[in-house]
Amino acid sequence: MFALLKQIKAPTNKDLRKRIYFTLGALLIFIVGTNIRVPVSQTKNLTDNLGFLELLNAMGGGALKNFSILALGVSPYITASIVIQLLQMDIIPYFTELSKEGPVGRRKLNQITRYIGIAFAFLQGYAFSYAFMGNASSLDYLYVAVVLTAGTAFSLWLGDQITQKGVGNGISLMIMAGIIATLPNTFITAFNELVLNSSVLYLGILKFVGFVLAYFLIIIGVIYVSEAERRIPLQYANRTTGSYGSEQSFLPIKLNTASVMPVIFASSLLAIPSTIAAFVNNQGFKNFVENYLSYTKPVGLVIYIILIFLFGYFYTFLQLKPSDVADNLKKNGGYIPGVRPGDETAKHVKFVLSRITVTGTILLIILAIIPIIVQNLTGLSSAGAIGGTGILIVVGVALETYKQLEGSLATRTYKKTRGRR
Repeated sequence: MFALLKQIKAPTNKDLRKRIYFTLGALLIFIVGTNIRVPVSQTKNLTDNLGFLELLNAMGGGALKNFSILALGVSPYITASIVIQLLQMDIIPYFTELSKEGPVGRRKLNQITRYIGIAFAFLQGYAFSYAFMGNASSLDYLYVAVVLTAGTAFSLWLGDQITQKGVGNGISLMIMAGIIATLPNTFITAFNELVLNSSVLYLGILKFVGFVLAYFLIIIGVIYVSEAERRIPLQYANRTTGSYGSEQSFLPIKLNTASVMPVIFASSLLAIPSTIAAFVNNQGFKNFVENYLSYTKPVGLVIYIILIFLFGYFYTFLQLKPSDVADNLKKNGGYIPGVRPGDETAKHVKFVLSRITVTGTILLIILAIIPIIVQNLTGLSSAGAIGGTGILIVVGVALETYKQLEGSLATRTYKKTRGRR
């Protein structure tokens, strides 16, 4: 870490520092935006206890609780991404073909995803305007829906600017920044509920220490799961081992290739019924969502686990396709010892990837449910479980960004060294 900071401070990496400053500035704009309320005169007092909407609020940096112009954040885009990725599974041939067209197809899919995300934003905006404003006119609902949709469009644009002119993935970094903004309040709430409101002081302190230790356990676990990998040995027909300093080539497969994306996807999907509940404004349906579709409750927790597992499995195979790996190895004259090139290689990679993905996803599920277990053991409100899931996302995104910075610096060093020859 310190070596990386030292490299960044080097005079030759001035442009990289500018990208980092740009990223921090853009994230600051996003946080400021979460505190600018929608310009309406009348809103219901629904912000004291969001209940099943707490997750959306945490991912948006408390924007929903403030009824901010960025209340929806990038959650509609994430929902749209889920829909598009599912449609690529040979459900709609057009999307399947686009996924196979390389960079051009990915750009088209990304454009379609954004259009669908904006449509979802308008629907969610209308639902929340109805829930927060009560008995207002249709024009007022429409006005607020347009403002919230514009907020989502701005968030997506800002995320793109971070990706292009800053460092890391803009959308993921904005989610991380939003969660970080709510973490102090999470710890303050936990301290008040577990210590200050406890009838037995020492017991409350022990519960709070357990709460903090659970957070550290999640951080360590995420780092382990993200860094662990299975290495498949490779050989190349046009290379000799001795000519490369006796170094063995490997095909590294991450224990958890999907990182924390399954958790983000599962959380966003569970937020859809919450949006519908806000729009319907029916107490019976709200109670149903709270009791059966909130992952802090037993049934909702089971659904949450299943969604993480499914998204972890399918997203991994979207990111790393065994057939593509086999084709690339064949083109470069590479092969796995004892395995024939082509279909046999693809089957072998698929077998290894399936087993390691199941293991990695199960570990991810364990990390995701630790906060919920801690909440039930300590009697903490839902903010504790939400905060734990937030830590999971924050650490995962931070690791990915760190790796990108490290890779960028390594590339620069390699170019400089090569230029001196």
